[in-house]
Amino acid sequence: MEAIFAVLGLGWIDYRSIFLFLCIFVLLADVLKNWTPKNFPPGPWALPLIGDLHRISPHRIHLQFTEFAEKYGNIFSLRLFGGRIVVLNSHKLIKDALVHQGEDFVDRPVIPLFEAMFKNKGIVMSNGYLWKQQRRFALHTLRNFGLGKKTLELCIQQESQYLTEAFADHKAKPFNVQSLLGKAVSNIICCLVFGNRFEFNDTYHQSILHKFNQAVRLQESLAVQAYNSLPWLIKWFPGPHRQVVALIQEIADFIKIKIKEHQKNLDPSAPRDYIDSFLIQMGDKEDEEAGFDHENLCASALDLFGAGTETTTTTLNWGLLYMINHPDIQERVQVEIDTVIGSSRQPSVADRDNMPYTNAVIHEIQRAANIVPLNVAHMASKDTTLESYNIPKGTIILPMLHIVLNDESLWETPHSFNPQHFLDEDGKFRKREAFIPFSAGKRVCLGEQLARMELFLFFTSLLQRFTFTPAAGEKPSLDFTLGGIRCPKAYNLCAVTR
Repeated sequence: MEAIFAVLGLGWIDYRSIFLFLCIFVLLADVLKNWTPKNFPPGPWALPLIGDLHRISPHRIHLQFTEFAEKYGNIFSLRLFGGRIVVLNSHKLIKDALVHQGEDFVDRPVIPLFEAMFKNKGIVMSNGYLWKQQRRFALHTLRNFGLGKKTLELCIQQESQYLTEAFADHKAKPFNVQSLLGKAVSNIICCLVFGNRFEFNDTYHQSILHKFNQAVRLQESLAVQAYNSLPWLIKWFPGPHRQVVALIQEIADFIKIKIKEHQKNLDPSAPRDYIDSFLIQMGDKEDEEAGFDHENLCASALDLFGAGTETTTTTLNWGLLYMINHPDIQERVQVEIDTVIGSSRQPSVADRDNMPYTNAVIHEIQRAANIVPLNVAHMASKDTTLESYNIPKGTIILPMLHIVLNDESLWETPHSFNPQHFLDEDGKFRKREAFIPFSAGKRVCLGEQLARMELFLFFTSLLQRFTFTPAAGEKPSLDFTLGGIRCPKAYNLCAVTR
């Protein structure tokens, strides 16, 4: 190295000078890249390179954002995920951004970990024309295969029966419900996407669900947040960020196997499920920009499988935890079930309108569980303004669902589990504008209708047959873990046959 410098006439330069020069260059590049725009939302002073990473505790980040809002206001900025983000901490701001200015904030940002896993393809993280075509196709196809129809309701009712039988096998002894709930919920989306359900003792299906659960939990780690801030550096080190990518790749391999199985016996005149329909659509080469290729099929099927499994499973898991914590509410739900449905038939979606208290309890479970407190990130698709602040194109937007679902100005008792939030003075069910667990606007969760149907049928079927109690000597805790989803910590309960 010194010989090269000598030839170039740079013999006076030593290694320390080079290192100092590189440090100054990197710092200047970082400052220029992250220069605060004029009239940008306020926030704390960020450090070079790592931004505000040092301020973040990933396991309670949604609570920290609430604390930042108290200091900087309901719209503030941070440097995370490799750039500047703007956090929205009020229902009005979120509605303004996602509904009234929906086109301005319809895009998804490139977040390094998601880019490594999905390459910003599929349904959830894609943008532009490709996203519109993939979302439209998914909604149309899922409706064709029963979404919102009696055929899918029958499928959920059958799965509910398998689930209650599996609960009964524990004979009122303590057990952890998460695994069984995950298998039952996953089977519904598996029927729609893959065309078949899996037996509860299918070890391969169990393994895939476990891997997905692990990938969600690992996102709580600081190493994952560090990777999102400094991917060019952290990618060379071992850690949870590598584990997450490896786990998702194993699930993608499972989906690729399913795709190959479908290709072998595909009948274009009689599609059986989402994968068949996508493969048939791939035959139309007229619109290549719509993304109908193998890579997008794998990413979209993975989106549907993951979103259709983990969120509803976690909500039901919270629901049973709230029931063992509030036996009086559980008993009142059961009285309504006995009055409206009885014990001789299964619950149906048509019963929901006649069961305002049960409906209110399910809504309160979703509100209190708060399973996606940070929402899914959006991005400004053009230079725009929000609440008089300038928001440059490419700015990441985090519309915080946590603050909306727990806002003291919007809910009577936001920090208590209170089904009365969704009941009027006459005991009739009432809708609440601030109830947005599925987000809002153009990117609202496309599985909302399916999730609502599953939550009602699974929840009422379980409480129709069982009374849930804590395991002897154990005090149920509402403590949580926060990875990609806010989940209850592991707990045991007893399912006592009624």
